[in-house]
Amino acid sequence: MTAGIRTIIYPVRDLARARDLFSRLTGKAPYVDEGYYVAFAVGDQDIGLDPNGHARGMTGPLGYWHVDDIGRELEALRAAGGEVVQEVKDVGGGKLIASVR
Repeated sequence: MTAGIRTIIYPVRDLARARDLFSRLTGKAPYVDEGYYVAFAVGDQDIGLDPNGHARGMTGPLGYWHVDDIGRELEALRAAGGEVVQEVKDVGGGKLIASVR
């Protein structure tokens, strides 16, 4: 089962400036505030700021689907013709991610 896109990560070049902007936009302080990543919780939506995103080829915001069984969903995407560009990886806090196109 999918919960839909619940995490959006923005590549940013100036993390401090982006943190201030998103703090004002969301009216919240970040719940993760590190030099490598800043994250805000807005309702059931997570908004992440990645200062290294451009270096990894991110050209704009990237949405992440939340699913109950990542292995099963990856297999379904492969069967539908999707190409896995990043295998499952643990990003901490029990969260696993993978990238498919």
